[in-house]
Amino acid sequence: MRFSALVDRVRGEGASAWRTHYEAVAAQERGEDVIILSVGDPDLDTPAPVIERAIAQLRAGDTHYVPAAGRLALRQAIARAHTQRSGQLVGPENVVYLAGAQSALFVSSLCLAGPGDEVVTFEPLYPTYPATIEISGARLVQVPASAQCRPDVAALEQLIGPHTRAILWASPNNPSGVVLNDAELAVIAHLAQRHDLWLIADEVYAGLAAGGRVPSLAAQLPDRVVTLGSLSKSHAMTGWRAGWLVGPRELVLHAENVAMCMLFGLPGFIQEAAITALEVAAEAEARSRAYCTARQARFAAGIAGTPGLRPLAPEAGMFMLIDVTGTGLSGAEFVQALYRTQRVSVMDGGAFGSSAAGCVRVCFATDEATLDRACARLRQFCEEGRS
Repeated sequence: MRFSALVDRVRGEGASAWRTHYEAVAAQERGEDVIILSVGDPDLDTPAPVIERAIAQLRAGDTHYVPAAGRLALRQAIARAHTQRSGQLVGPENVVYLAGAQSALFVSSLCLAGPGDEVVTFEPLYPTYPATIEISGARLVQVPASAQCRPDVAALEQLIGPHTRAILWASPNNPSGVVLNDAELAVIAHLAQRHDLWLIADEVYAGLAAGGRVPSLAAQLPDRVVTLGSLSKSHAMTGWRAGWLVGPRELVLHAENVAMCMLFGLPGFIQEAAITALEVAAEAEARSRAYCTARQARFAAGIAGTPGLRPLAPEAGMFMLIDVTGTGLSGAEFVQALYRTQRVSVMDGGAFGSSAAGCVRVCFATDEATLDRACARLRQFCEEGRS
């Protein structure tokens, strides 16, 4: 039987990047001694008030249809949080609540680009970005990063052409932890205005940046900026699938139509819990920032001086890129050999773009004992051989 050409676009190269991770998860489920540092799922519990609110709503029968764009009270709460973080004055009419920021990017792609269009983004980039953007029929154009994995905004203009529709970035970045600064954003803003482009800012990790915020263009260019957010990382709510997009009213109307035909609304009891999560955001985000800061320091100390490894310290987030070219292995070779010999799962940096091909990505958001064991195995791997 034949399938649509769509199946090739959604498959993407990013899917294969998770092969070792899924092998490790299966081994762990079998009770084997493996360490998984290949996924950003923090070793923290969802805040208790959030859980209690969801349970109470379930017991109260909050299991029926809800508005496709999300309940008004939740969209109001998201709008308040966005205004506080970015300085952009928005209301619930500028918000669509979706099943995580991944869905928000998916919907944005469908509404902003199409066949023959191009969306420009910076390396390194999350592995699902290409398929999520190219689902629309558009092509993702990648801007290589500098040696320290900062976005090369000077190279950006050369890649903007007559078919460019949008510029996409994540700040803080996954996997590098880089936060775009005001000077870099000023270049992006200038080019967006010059070429009449949409700007898509993935700020899923913004709550983990210093002060719980990152530099933003949303207030400066409200008619062309789409901001993506979620509760996954800041509140340890990865499995709740609570995310959103904030943007101009006309875009939101289109996004709501997509949400209507794709999701027809999301669970009400989770939306009520999300309202509670936003009410305790200051405390939850501070907890996550402190946790990540401590774990990053512990991990960095644990691998310090390990031959062949050159850590690239992140500015924020729960990931660290490590340049492993000093071991004589590519990122992919390092991932496979480390898992085969030490049963530690990390991600190949090449999955995030060619600029990170000599690196691996490690998630340090796990308990201290596991992190210490992982550091010991990494050191043993680098010191005693990699066969």
